[in-house]
Amino acid sequence: MATQQKKVAFHTMGCKLNFSETSTIKRDFISRGFKTVSFNEYANIYVLNSCSVTENADREARKIIRQAKRLNPNSSIIVTGCYAQLKPEELAAIKEVDMIFGAKEKFNLLDHLDSIELNHKTRLFHSEINSVSHFESSFSSNDRTRSYLKVQDGCDYNCTFCTIPLARGVSRSSTVSKTLTSAKHAISSGAREIVLTGVNIGDFGVNSQEKFIDLLVALNDLNDVDRIRISSIEPNLLSNEIIEFCAKSKKIMPHFHIPLQSGSSRILKLMRRKYQTSLYRERIQHIKSLIPDACIGADIIVGFPSETDDDFQKSYDFIESLNISYLHVFSYSERQNTKAIKIKNKVSKTKKAERSLEMRELSKELKVSFEKSFVGSTREVLFEYQIDNQWFGHTDNYLPVRVNTKENLKNSIESVNIVNSVKNYLVGSFLN
Repeated sequence: MATQQKKVAFHTMGCKLNFSETSTIKRDFISRGFKTVSFNEYANIYVLNSCSVTENADREARKIIRQAKRLNPNSSIIVTGCYAQLKPEELAAIKEVDMIFGAKEKFNLLDHLDSIELNHKTRLFHSEINSVSHFESSFSSNDRTRSYLKVQDGCDYNCTFCTIPLARGVSRSSTVSKTLTSAKHAISSGAREIVLTGVNIGDFGVNSQEKFIDLLVALNDLNDVDRIRISSIEPNLLSNEIIEFCAKSKKIMPHFHIPLQSGSSRILKLMRRKYQTSLYRERIQHIKSLIPDACIGADIIVGFPSETDDDFQKSYDFIESLNISYLHVFSYSERQNTKAIKIKNKVSKTKKAERSLEMRELSKELKVSFEKSFVGSTREVLFEYQIDNQWFGHTDNYLPVRVNTKENLKNSIESVNIVNSVKNYLVGSFLN
């Protein structure tokens, strides 16, 4: 298959980790002479990097596949990512799909392009997940402002609701030295901020003598990076040593996303999480004692099997008692080959929807309260994009800000007065 002048389009679903991997695969295509176009444009090849965290994600992937094929009925549709690893046969049954690449094969995609045969049987490149043990470095470079740097992959935890170990394999990472090399490449693309991503990034160095704190120290010493952001870290791996180093650092942003999943000790035990609410509270209190302005987010699952009204209320009250800034709320979704499927007393869809709504309303209250507390203050803002004369960016503690100006602020970090809080944004003005 000749690659000259061929057009390829990419679409990424799910987490920041997927975005870093898509960007790496895209660079490989460009190096082979492909022209990249938007996923809603005509292309010869459409590559979907899928998510499979919920049934809704699977449904959305199928919808995206069919939309792409309608744009160019003669195109080749390639699917990789978690859906491709977990349910390859299901994807192979979709007539629009031409090639499927599992977790082990996704970075070898280009090696197989010559074997695409349109309108023939779907080609499947898939291995059992227990054979996936190699760490493949990746980083995003399509957005000059911010780069997602993959520092870890896979997970050795066995949470009863989660398919990630089945989709991504065992926990693994590279060395601090090699990760620094990747970071330097990301910075050379113009990124002012590096976002550390992975499945369980606090597990960095699990098979070596190195630890996540060692990586933070080394990254903090890089001269050309302005901001370092930790995407998400498990509470049991967010040590006081890490918190205290972040508090002293001028480069590591005061922003933590710490999965909670439930505020009920009984449900946490059923989920097989590696902490209880007492440890979670300690982590939040320690962060806030050292970094009062820190933005802290949490994941929460509602409707886990056997979750009673009392369990839900405990979660709600626990979150309300914490000094956190926002929630990512998920309704429990049954996933094949997880232990949670066997837990009795399922929660009805209606009840899950009610609890999800309550948690989302609480999240809005937390977010609005946190944002309003910064009106009248001055924050450093990294500006990302422009709409008309409005420039949009994020503060160090990840608050969205908009400023009215005709200046070109793309990829610049500026001191901004926060003058108001409106829906979805803080309004800023420049210092006189």
